[in-house]
Amino acid sequence: MTRLRLIVVLLLALLASGLAAPLAADPGDVDAAARGVVRVVIIGEDGGEPAPVSHGTGFAVSATRIVTNAHVVSEALQDDTLRIGIVPSEGAGGAFARVIAVSPRNDLALLEIASGGLRLPALTLAGGANANLGEVSAVGYPMNVDLAQGLDIGDIFRAQPPVKSRGFLSGERPSRQFDTILHTAPIARGNSGGPLLDPCGRVIGVNSFSADSSSGDAEFYFAVSLRELLPFLKQNGVEPVTNTLPCRSIEDLNAEERQRLEAEQADARERLAERAETMREVRDKARLSAQMAVLGERENRMALALIALLGAVGAGCAAAVWRGTAERRKHAGIAAGIAGAAGIAAVLLWVTRPGLSEIEDRIAAAVAEAEGEPAPGTAAQTSLAAEGELICALEPDRSRVTAARTDDVAFDWSADGCVNGRTQYGLGQGGEWQRVFAAQDDAAVAINTYDPETRTLRTDRYLLGQEALSAAREARAAYTPPSCGISEAARTLGEQQSALIAQLPDRPNERLVYTCTAKRGGQPS
Repeated sequence: MTRLRLIVVLLLALLASGLAAPLAADPGDVDAAARGVVRVVIIGEDGGEPAPVSHGTGFAVSATRIVTNAHVVSEALQDDTLRIGIVPSEGAGGAFARVIAVSPRNDLALLEIASGGLRLPALTLAGGANANLGEVSAVGYPMNVDLAQGLDIGDIFRAQPPVKSRGFLSGERPSRQFDTILHTAPIARGNSGGPLLDPCGRVIGVNSFSADSSSGDAEFYFAVSLRELLPFLKQNGVEPVTNTLPCRSIEDLNAEERQRLEAEQADARERLAERAETMREVRDKARLSAQMAVLGERENRMALALIALLGAVGAGCAAAVWRGTAERRKHAGIAAGIAGAAGIAAVLLWVTRPGLSEIEDRIAAAVAEAEGEPAPGTAAQTSLAAEGELICALEPDRSRVTAARTDDVAFDWSADGCVNGRTQYGLGQGGEWQRVFAAQDDAAVAINTYDPETRTLRTDRYLLGQEALSAAREARAAYTPPSCGISEAARTLGEQQSALIAQLPDRPNERLVYTCTAKRGGQPS
């Protein structure tokens, strides 16, 4: 019944997703992707001072490599006095870059930031062409926005957040030379080389050019598709972060988790009702069996006691009669002994006959034996083997992944919240086991939450901007987590982490849900 309910929940979720309107772009995901979008500036000289000649947009596919359009850097390729500057979307300073590959045929170029320069968070590629005619976002640095804001030449060399525009995917069609994506997210001069994103902030194309709208017709825009970009990157030694999982919102996941929880609670109530009925039947059968057995034993002993008593009386009478005659005096002694033994046996049989209270004792023993094994699917059963070495595997249907790795996780759990023998987890306000991570080499804050009862590990990842990420790292550096085995370690760490958790956004960008199984003999079980 449990499996049936969960299957029904999943089918309803799939049906709902199939009938729902196209997924809208998540502003948080677009902002997260924008961290790796840069302004690509072609720099010349004016009176001995650096001066911008033109600019476009690019985005990081690794910490030091950037994709843009070939036409953005064409001037620098033809004039060795020009340099290519990279201006990030946040932070201070920029860097110079060089062209390491260019493909004019499909308008793609790959740049590498000079050694010791910037390191950028790489954007995730959607992993394939997107046939869903849903919402898309273009991110970049349109020149007309710079002019409208009154930015001067010097402003181009300072970090500025990129402009985000939204539209819809209108289809895919090959141009005369390469495969393109047609969309309606507005772009302008300066947007060239910027990413076109799906609703989860994953790259589905590289914005390149627009259709001619001089006749007053609706304007459409073109992006170089992943069919062109992926081979180009692989030919030049770049293995980009790709993700082919369906794009789903956190709200959808939360709704499905609520449905799953409601189904599990209904199943638990049903199991409890079934168990109560089973135990009622066990109790009734045990009562009938105990009554028959106890009353039978009681009557048997009472009958035997009566027989023994009669034997004792008969033997006693014989002993009295024989005692008066000399020839039978010896037999009288034997009869007297038999009378005594029979009397004692009668007393013992009477005293040891089972009382009526024995019925209730036997009923209790039978019920206790029946209750000794936990019911399938109960907390008592699922908590078995919750401690020790576990292997946790991702559940894609319950997860939202845009950039994170999805490898299996080795997780050695102990009842006091110590993981892998060295990492203490803290107790949150709701009694959940949590640990916050804000590593310097990860452009995200992650919260791991573990439920020993269901052996479920959940990782919520927050892809924060540079300022928010720095604040989170400062909050993390402000406390030292207690070591495993320290008294009150879980409670102490829970209190320490609460301030950092409170300053995070209401919802994460990514959620990875893992199901953990016990590892025995080197293999999960």
